Amino acid sequence: GGQQQRVSIARALMNGGHIILADEPTGNLDSATGERISDLLFELNRERGTTLVLVTHDERLAHRCRRLIRLESGRLIDRVEP
Repeated sequence: GGQQQRVSIARALMNGGHIILADEPTGNLDSATGERISDLLFELNRERGTTLVLVTHDERLAHRCRRLIRLESGRLIDRVEP
């Protein structure tokens, strides 16, 4: 598992992408592979300055982000994490 996600990330980097849009990037993965994929995404964000827009239901993954924007009852709620 995770091969498709890694290929998508590699493709984004090869095209010189400055933004990665990740919709449930760990949703269909076992926990070890999911952790490696999320670590890679956050590493790209930190080390290359790549903007990461992440959509997830995984609270643990969401709390790794610097900024959270939640959707609750059809409304966007902005919450900035320190």
